Amino acid sequence: MNQIERIEQELEPLRAQLNNHKLYSSLNTIDDVQTFMEQHVFAVWDFMSLLKSLQNQLTTTTLPWVPVANPATSRFINEIVLGEESDVNELGEPKSHYEMYLDAMLQVGASTKQINIFIDFIKEGLSITDAGLKAKLEAETLNFIQFSFDVIDTKKPHVIASAFTFGREDVIPDMFFQIINQSKTEDNTYSKLTYYLNRHIELDGDEHGPLSLKMIEELCKEDDKKWEEALTTAKQALEHRIALWDSIASLIQSNRLVEA
Repeated sequence: MNQIERIEQELEPLRAQLNNHKLYSSLNTIDDVQTFMEQHVFAVWDFMSLLKSLQNQLTTTTLPWVPVANPATSRFINEIVLGEESDVNELGEPKSHYEMYLDAMLQVGASTKQINIFIDFIKEGLSITDAGLKAKLEAETLNFIQFSFDVIDTKKPHVIASAFTFGREDVIPDMFFQIINQSKTEDNTYSKLTYYLNRHIELDGDEHGPLSLKMIEELCKEDDKKWEEALTTAKQALEHRIALWDSIASLIQSNRLVEA
């Protein structure tokens, strides 16, 4: 058993918990989907920060340019950046996946007010914590993005890559299959969301996921300490995702009680 297989085996209980989460069967009405998207958008946003952090670490993004130490990992991350930051939407227009998600939110009638306020605070130079508190984020939503930035702050490429790979790229296809299968995404109201989800399943399952796993192997190589740090980070990333899903499921239930 190689190191990737060992990590995948260690993560299986958490992945099973995530794939069978009650959140998916809670997405029964457009109000439920709106609530989900208004929280999940923060995970869509901070995903890009994990990605750009890896690009900063593994490629040359400063001047003057100098060749990178590992062209293989540079190529991996640049290919992923191309697909995530400048993909094409259902109309063939270049857009980042974050922008596609905002478009999908507007289509289903979800509010983008909180994420926009949060981004404005970030642009003003506030810290993640201060911006989140001022924008009144749900506690677990803020905890989720704080974890991502704690990982980024380690400045350890293998740790960041682990959160990115095992906490995002490697599990997103399964999670999004569950959302498509258990929510009413066949409705035309969800066409942009369905496109976004299917695009992620296509890219992450067929291209980005395998590239990310190769990147982990390149970054950790034969260093046992790095592999252990990668495993620890991967577990923490999935635990934070489960906590976020718990929070959103509870929020959906609370909103139903208010509306009843």
